[in-house]
Amino acid sequence: MGGEAMARVLMIQGTHSGAGKSLIVTGLCRIFAQDRYRVAPFKAQNMSLNAGVTPEGGEMGRAQIVQAEAAGIPPHTDMNPILLKPEDHRRSQVVLNGRAQTTIEAGNFYSLKRELWPHVTAALDRLRAQVDLVVIEGAGSPAEINLKAGDIVNMRVAQYAQSPVLLVGDIDRGGVFAALVGTMALLEPEERALVKGFLINKFRGDPALLGDGPTLLQQRAFDTPTLGVIPYLPDLNIAEEDSVALDQPTLEGTPSSGVDIAILRLPHLSNFDEFDSLKREPGVQVRFVERLADVGEPQAIILPGSKMTLADLQWLSESGLAERVREFGGAVVGLCGGYQLLGDRLHDPHGVESPPGSRAEGLGLLPVATTFAPEKHTTQTSARVIAGCGAFAAVRGTWVRGYEIHAGHTELGDGATPVLQIDDRVDGATSPDGRVWGCYLHGIFENDAFRHAWLRSLGWQGRGRAFERESAYNRLADHVRAHVELARIYELIG
Repeated sequence: MGGEAMARVLMIQGTHSGAGKSLIVTGLCRIFAQDRYRVAPFKAQNMSLNAGVTPEGGEMGRAQIVQAEAAGIPPHTDMNPILLKPEDHRRSQVVLNGRAQTTIEAGNFYSLKRELWPHVTAALDRLRAQVDLVVIEGAGSPAEINLKAGDIVNMRVAQYAQSPVLLVGDIDRGGVFAALVGTMALLEPEERALVKGFLINKFRGDPALLGDGPTLLQQRAFDTPTLGVIPYLPDLNIAEEDSVALDQPTLEGTPSSGVDIAILRLPHLSNFDEFDSLKREPGVQVRFVERLADVGEPQAIILPGSKMTLADLQWLSESGLAERVREFGGAVVGLCGGYQLLGDRLHDPHGVESPPGSRAEGLGLLPVATTFAPEKHTTQTSARVIAGCGAFAAVRGTWVRGYEIHAGHTELGDGATPVLQIDDRVDGATSPDGRVWGCYLHGIFENDAFRHAWLRSLGWQGRGRAFERESAYNRLADHVRAHVELARIYELIG
């Protein structure tokens, strides 16, 4: 594996999923970039429906795209060589080095991991040859003893890279000391030797309340010191890694003089973070709903992206939400899979997302028809708004940026008005009054002029905020820098 030219490494692992690994890696990437190091993130394997597209057109986890952005470098699939996109509880699509390769049942994944491991090491080696420092993120817990034999993302990566490891525990959930000690106890001695410190994350209240807890922890956890107690940081405005974040209850009430937007939480919801820009606008409430009774009377309903569009269409029908959308008198928007759902017909002749030959009637709100094809379309995209009705009148002719990830090809029927012009093709469709529309462009609401024009068409009267993550990355970096022993971490890295 290389020699002196290889970049230094630091690995962040956690006692469980949701401990805060992704955000800590994001914060560290920004800190090291601020300190003038060429730094890159790395996660061998990600399981998520929250994906994005690199400049080269490769598909990878959104978390690593965010981390690369914090590091100040373009994302590359070497930062996340394996992406698993769940299709149901036992089956996932395997995206390898940015391209969809196969669909595999959970029971067969362990044998596939033997073939995937060389791709993990090759990607990490390529990355280490280009930068000064790689911050590696683990997945779940390194102490899942039933899964360790097939590990390609936690301690096996740390051992391959001979990386120092910081183990993150979430004190907000409770039991953090037991989780940290228990994790260490379940590691093999050679694995335990790589763990150089603990980070206690999401602390609320006065740190003095910890008392001598960190000292007692060090005594019982193989003399491993605590190198940081990181307080909970609210309203951070950085995308979460996966939709488990949507399970957290919202504390906002419906705005008394604002806009209420209901996003249907489809069973195979993807790319949920693209609505963060809407949530940040003053006077706008965004709710993810999955029950008919929770829809209420919003100004708009959004159908988001879906990994399994036909299956989600059936769920919409069975839940009563399909009929609610058809009868709804406010604005209706569909993005990617949601756009397909708004059409007249869906056909899957090759079995891309469902049994071969599957057909279904869509919601019938747009005169379009979708046919699924084996080849997935993944690209970063610039488009010009060409629709001129409703909200589009204020932004007709302006440019928007985003990305596309879809296996379906959608044809416009008679009377359909396209929304966007992309090079020599058009994308999307809108009703004559602009009330119902959809397109394939993920991230369209991150374009300020477009977002503000659409919100104003709903009656919103806010001044509008510019959508940018730089201040959030800097805020996170300042927070982490203030609450970890950074000098000792630099010593560990060497």
